[in-house]
Amino acid sequence: MGKKVVIALGGNAILQPKQTPTFENQYRNIENATRHMVEIKEAGHQIIVTHGNGPQVGNIIAQNEAAKATVPPSPIDACNAQSQGLIGYMMEQCLKNHLQKRHMTDNVVSLLTMVEVDPKDPAFESPTKPIGVFFNEAEAKQMEAQGFPMVEDAGRGYRRVVPSPEPMRIHGVDEMKQMLDRTIVISSGGGGIPVYKDEEQQLHGLEAVIDKDRSGLKLAEQIEADVFMMLTDVPNVYINYGRPDQAALHEVSVEEIEQYIQENQFPKGSMLPKIEAALQFAKSGKEAIICALDEAVDALAGKAGTRIVLK
Repeated sequence: MGKKVVIALGGNAILQPKQTPTFENQYRNIENATRHMVEIKEAGHQIIVTHGNGPQVGNIIAQNEAAKATVPPSPIDACNAQSQGLIGYMMEQCLKNHLQKRHMTDNVVSLLTMVEVDPKDPAFESPTKPIGVFFNEAEAKQMEAQGFPMVEDAGRGYRRVVPSPEPMRIHGVDEMKQMLDRTIVISSGGGGIPVYKDEEQQLHGLEAVIDKDRSGLKLAEQIEADVFMMLTDVPNVYINYGRPDQAALHEVSVEEIEQYIQENQFPKGSMLPKIEAALQFAKSGKEAIICALDEAVDALAGKAGTRIVLK
């Protein structure tokens, strides 16, 4: 029997590190990624796809900075919407082409997705998420004088930081559920477009970025998925990574993962957010999987990847 699967694809899978950020390079990467997604659909599963957008929204913000003397820059929520449209267009086109080649009649729809947050979230008091282009120290001081919080980022220069609030609700989930039998749904790209409701229940955008793993978790919870699958560039989660005693994790319990987190086994900037989101989903009694892109079908069959389960 097929499963309802939320698939989360990282932004670096769309634009790989050190790769020139051309449309053609991103399209080729997405074409490869979506081929494996169609294999999951062909295996009889319902799928909802979400994706990162870190490199893409950063480049859109960089374009805004470069052209601001000519064209007024857009707020971050609008830049996020632009990146959702860009990636959604490429992903929808590639998925439809793969479906056609396999003579499958399923449809694909890409949704511009708003994600509701609390405007009083503590994250707004302490921005932490680096975005956009790098500045030197003098430029960073000028930006701070204009009211933009800045941080030094890994010796590469200074970047603007923005709040990263918790996602409260994904908009459009009821409509997504109605489409899943015959449609691949693309939703909540880049963590979603951050919005909030005022006292009159009117929606407004926010200068913020929602973590894509936390948003993917919220999507999986709301859609009532059987599986939350995060696709990465490694076949498994590892303990003692990069050391002689490195070991791949296959099926692992919630309790074991919590112990590994206490031991600081997972890097904060890369694997830890995925582990935390997978752990939270697994605690509900559902199945969380972290695996390589080309092993997704086998991972769903229990033959590959790392599965986190409540035992």
